[in-house]
Amino acid sequence: MTHHFFKAFVMGAVLTISAPTSVIAAECIAPANPGGGWDFTCRQIGKIMYEIGAVDKPIQVTNMAGGGGGLAYGHVVNERDTDADLIVAASSATSTRLAQNAYAGMTADQVRFVGAIGADPGVIVVAADSPFKTLGDMVDAIKANPGSVAFAGGSAVGGFDHLKPLMILQRGGFTDITKVKYIGLDGGADAITQTVGGFTQVMTGDMSEIVGFLKAGEIRVLAVLTDERVPGFEKIPTAKEQGFDVVAVNWRGLYVPKGVSDDTFNEWASKLQQVADSDAWKEAMVANGLAPFTKVGGDFQSYVDGLVTEIRQLSKDIGVIQ
Repeated sequence: MTHHFFKAFVMGAVLTISAPTSVIAAECIAPANPGGGWDFTCRQIGKIMYEIGAVDKPIQVTNMAGGGGGLAYGHVVNERDTDADLIVAASSATSTRLAQNAYAGMTADQVRFVGAIGADPGVIVVAADSPFKTLGDMVDAIKANPGSVAFAGGSAVGGFDHLKPLMILQRGGFTDITKVKYIGLDGGADAITQTVGGFTQVMTGDMSEIVGFLKAGEIRVLAVLTDERVPGFEKIPTAKEQGFDVVAVNWRGLYVPKGVSDDTFNEWASKLQQVADSDAWKEAMVANGLAPFTKVGGDFQSYVDGLVTEIRQLSKDIGVIQ
């Protein structure tokens, strides 16, 4: 995944964020160093919450890097389980690592996922001269000869880029996913270059990684993995409208400790919804290459639960976990 587009929004360490009722003097933990996606989530969402009047007290953003988010996760679970004044930045990487038991045995049900309000859309991409014109063409080719199509992605084997096409293929009725070729490279730029150069047939990645190649006419995007077409890229069809019910995005959101009350959970969900509805957040999404992806409260918790279950099973099927 690429994160350079988040760096322009790195703010000062002190933000104003709290709730006028039960949530006061809150803290937002970014489970990484300053400058990345989780840091962006804490700082930008917190800044907008204050600007629109959803909150009224300053908080400290705490950067807690380590273990791909695992250090912060363990801190919340073991030491802050009932802290109503705590929110934590999360993304698709969080749910993937939890599904794959990357957080030392900790599980997704040990926190509550409040919501996501933006996402880097997943994409399935081929070179401009590829014989594949639709997602169905690609799936049919793999069904006919699994070894004829190799995917390139910017994550390791078993990472989210690897899992995206497997979800599509399963929806298309192809179940022998261990035969699917995947080459994990050092970032999306390398993956798209391999595909444009003809070394692989398909690239699986995120929208932010391929915009330059798309504008240059070097690639064709077979599908965007969102519920609806992405603003600014309306010509690209979704996988869903092509008959493959897959939504796979690098969402940006928050979780809270499991032990907080339902009222506290709902308050944070409401405040996150207010940010999603604001003009300031819409501008921030455009500036950072994010697409609308709003799921808050119970709807988002259900989405994460389903995602973790699916990723865990896929990871077992391809031998990433036992």
